[in-house]
Amino acid sequence: MSDLRTWDVEDNKFWESEGKKVANRNLWISIPSLLCGFAVWLYWGIITVQMLNLGFPFAKAELFTLAGIAGLTGATLRIPSSFFIRIAGGRNTIFFTTALLMLPAAGAGFALQDKDTPLWVFQILAFLSGIGGGNFASSMSNISFFFPKRQQGLALGLNAGLGNAGVTTMQILVPLVMTFGIFGGTPMILENTSGTLIGKIPAGSETYIHNAAYIWLVLLIPLAIAGWFGMNNIRTESVSPDIGSPAGAMSKITGMLLIGFFTAACGLYVILPAPLGMGAPGWAKWPVIAGILFSTIMLMKMIPGDIRPNLQRQFKIFNNKHTWVMSIIYTMTFGSFIGYSAGFALAIKVVFGYQHIMVDGVLTHDTVNANGPSALMYAWMGPFIGALIRPIGGWMADKMGGAKVTQYVAIVMIASALGVAYFLKAAYQSATPEEFFVPFLILFLVLFAATGIGNGSTFRTIAMVFPKEQAGPALGWTSAVAAYGAFLIPKIFGEQIKLATPEVALYGFAVFYAVCLLLNWWYYLSPKAEFKNP
Repeated sequence: MSDLRTWDVEDNKFWESEGKKVANRNLWISIPSLLCGFAVWLYWGIITVQMLNLGFPFAKAELFTLAGIAGLTGATLRIPSSFFIRIAGGRNTIFFTTALLMLPAAGAGFALQDKDTPLWVFQILAFLSGIGGGNFASSMSNISFFFPKRQQGLALGLNAGLGNAGVTTMQILVPLVMTFGIFGGTPMILENTSGTLIGKIPAGSETYIHNAAYIWLVLLIPLAIAGWFGMNNIRTESVSPDIGSPAGAMSKITGMLLIGFFTAACGLYVILPAPLGMGAPGWAKWPVIAGILFSTIMLMKMIPGDIRPNLQRQFKIFNNKHTWVMSIIYTMTFGSFIGYSAGFALAIKVVFGYQHIMVDGVLTHDTVNANGPSALMYAWMGPFIGALIRPIGGWMADKMGGAKVTQYVAIVMIASALGVAYFLKAAYQSATPEEFFVPFLILFLVLFAATGIGNGSTFRTIAMVFPKEQAGPALGWTSAVAAYGAFLIPKIFGEQIKLATPEVALYGFAVFYAVCLLLNWWYYLSPKAEFKNP
């Protein structure tokens, strides 16, 4: 597709005559590309469950780490990805970043065919899977330029919501494709009961775990082609005025991705246990993440050549207090959604898949619970609801105002988190944890639904608060900060499960949601608000 030299979607005549058709075409190529990005980024949450069922020689904490590695890397890559559209163009960016996802998908498919594959190989592949997480920032920034402000709540909600459905699609599709040899290879034998959407699979059955990665190649190849031939670069002054040749644009993307990979690797080295890392204490994750954010921005500022002035122009968002306010509020919604999505399946497996019984006066958690629910049967439900309802949240925000909807969401999230904590504590102290699974699941689904609605409403607020040139980078930056939830939540869950107090994680999240409720009211609903219910 040709580059767009004229683009004024706030002009109703232009929008109806030309803009709408072009915008919708780009949107409907963007959505499935983003869907696959989410799937490849977060499929470790499902793959690790099956690795546990197959008897891969790794500890539960090491498997939680794989999801955490992908989460932290994906969040970090969102920082440079927030600025790709300005320096490289939308078409070039979506094509190239979609194509890059083929690397971790093909690599994971190969590695999963052998139980003797070392842990460090899976850690590297989880690291590369972070590309899919980074894609969200560039995708959302790109789509924000195609639609007028009055329609951005719905458009961004569709892109993000249906894109986020990649989590659900993955959680439904992966267990299914592992049941038959669609890509050949030697099957492995289940040591523990597994499951799919429709029921349990007994121990002793054959499974093709490598299909969990290979299946995404079937989608990524045609999507990369569609991105190249069906999308557009907007070459106006406020969007992508000087992107150069496609090869040059892709080299810029590569260089900026390498910055994100470098800072993420440094952070992971500090956090991860030996022999891979330094094994810093649990509290260190907070200053490490702050250091990653700061160092990534500083290194980007040092990039020479024509990239620097374009980046500096968009770095103006950091002088806007609303960038920081919305980063915190969006972490409440999207950070929770993506973090819970990354760790939900494994949490179900660890808490409800084992009996918690006293042995010699010590509460143990290693006895398999024959009556426990299958994580692969239920884990898809939460992300499905959260993603499906996201466009509704955008639509509600267009009608009611983004801040008002976000306020209601925060109240629901506080109550749901406290309820989940109650039943989580009860289950982790019981020899029959399955008795508490239904109320736990219902409350967690309510929590997921609230995050989805809030994701849509916060996008509406960002679109209304920031000027046009800054809206895209602001969307990308806030999504980058929030995406650290994909690292933090599984890691916090893992830490608290190791301490036998998983409910403490939910108490902490509830307190954070209360802080966000106050921030949202003060800046966007109070009598002194600069922007009233944007």
